[in-house]
Amino acid sequence: MTPPHDRLALASPDEAATAADWERATAAVLRKSGRMSDEDPDALVWRKLARTTLDGIEVAPIGTAAAAASVTTQGRPVRAGDWDVRAHFVGPDAKAANEAALVDLNGGVSSLWLELGQGLEVGDLPALLSGVLLDLAPVVLDAPADRLGAARALLDLLGETAPAAGTNLGAAWDDDDLVEVARLALDRGTLGVVVDATRVHDLGASDAQELGWSLAAGIAALRTLTAAGLELEQALGLLEFRYAATDEQFPTIAKLRAARRVWSRVVELSGGSTEAGVMRQHVVTSRPMMSKYDPWVNMLRTTVAAFAAGVAGADSLTVLPFDAPLGLPDALGRRNARNTSALLLAESHVAAVTDPAGGSYAVEKLTDDLAHAAWQELTRIEEAGGLAAASADGSLQSRIEAVVAVRDAEIARRKRPLTGLSEFPNLAETLPPRTLHPSSDAVRRYGAPFEALRDSPAERTVFLATLGPVAQHTARATFATNLLAAGGIAVDVAGPTSGVDAVLAAYAGQPVVVLAGTDPTYAEWGQPLVAALREAGATRVIVAGKPGDLGVDDSCAMGVDALDFLTRTREALS
Repeated sequence: MTPPHDRLALASPDEAATAADWERATAAVLRKSGRMSDEDPDALVWRKLARTTLDGIEVAPIGTAAAAASVTTQGRPVRAGDWDVRAHFVGPDAKAANEAALVDLNGGVSSLWLELGQGLEVGDLPALLSGVLLDLAPVVLDAPADRLGAARALLDLLGETAPAAGTNLGAAWDDDDLVEVARLALDRGTLGVVVDATRVHDLGASDAQELGWSLAAGIAALRTLTAAGLELEQALGLLEFRYAATDEQFPTIAKLRAARRVWSRVVELSGGSTEAGVMRQHVVTSRPMMSKYDPWVNMLRTTVAAFAAGVAGADSLTVLPFDAPLGLPDALGRRNARNTSALLLAESHVAAVTDPAGGSYAVEKLTDDLAHAAWQELTRIEEAGGLAAASADGSLQSRIEAVVAVRDAEIARRKRPLTGLSEFPNLAETLPPRTLHPSSDAVRRYGAPFEALRDSPAERTVFLATLGPVAQHTARATFATNLLAAGGIAVDVAGPTSGVDAVLAAYAGQPVVVLAGTDPTYAEWGQPLVAALREAGATRVIVAGKPGDLGVDDSCAMGVDALDFLTRTREALS
């Protein structure tokens, strides 16, 4: 990364600092932590602190005017006022879903997203929407098995009533009935098509891949509709785009801003007007980022995601309940989900400013980079012959799988920590009971490999020998305990111990032993301890820290591939 040479101006004009000043101060911190040597130039801090996204975009540690000097600001939010608070409903009981919908509408929800075919069917729409004022509350349909039937059923319920603005009959770009549903939508003055990019997000796609897919899907829909005789601007007016928001706050803000920018370019190249090129965005908090273990943390994840979506200008926002990974959400989960928007809107006033991130050097640069990366992904899809061809030949899936492999490796090494799952797990937790539902398992969550280990906890425990006084062993003992718990492995702790005999006195014959102490302690009596433990029955001895010449079988330290380590350890316990 090339360091900027402008003035950073982080304070008042009288106290403006140069990039060199910041480099010098930052380098001092990195040298103290061992991340830089005395011989390294101060300017190396830019490379040391930069991070690279899954799309290969390098993100600087701080934004600077120089980095954003060549960036043209486009894709700014256009929403004025509060976003539409949209609740999601999925089966299996139409009566229960109706009761939940009425409670949500009375509690601040302003539109309904109905997923049919997962227990709720097209024939359930009258019961599901009983008591709902369809001229005030927009309904968005999601019925993959029968989109045309669902559209007709909703319009029958409306009768002569004018549908609420924002109602969407829910056709998709690859539907056989796309044109017919679109004509129904035009006749009734509703939206008719959802370009649902969460379909690839849920498969593990990166931000740029999600954006590129959405552009290709939107283009495919336009081609089909205009070929059937619709005017371009008629077709554009039917579309709503659905994106995922994650707890990576700034990438989410940049992604949604970039989406508007690149779509406006598509419309421009298609001959559409600026007004017709305005993208309508429905944003959903990410399903893959959630965890079924320590699900309460999901409330923090979805709050950050919702904040980012609001800042980025989402027109509609669905906050998924914290307990959704466990099955059908209960009343508490639904209440917390809708109240997340209420708090952001009514108490934090997030929607009071149209574009809070506008002008931020870092956000503008990331938006620009993501827009270019998304356009490159669109180009790849178009070169393959369009979205249908790129899906059929496997080229799109192979690119997504490559991203998944990188993400999985980072999660396995806990470079992307998952609180409550890969970090700080609680083996003693009792999960809140929920009714299982097929949609609960439809998404491969980022923490799925760790969840699989927790689903089937180890039957035997690991003996954790803490060597020396508490102050000396606590850090490594805590690290090892948390690491093992992430794999569903409990520990029996012995300590503090002052020598080989004390450890052996506490040892109860467990096949796997982990030693936790300081390097000097390991050097002083680690080798005889390992030998004594083997003689006492230990078949696998692990050291927390560097293995050195202790003669151990394994070691664990920061940066270890946690999944590989946990798998090896569980095999030794079986």
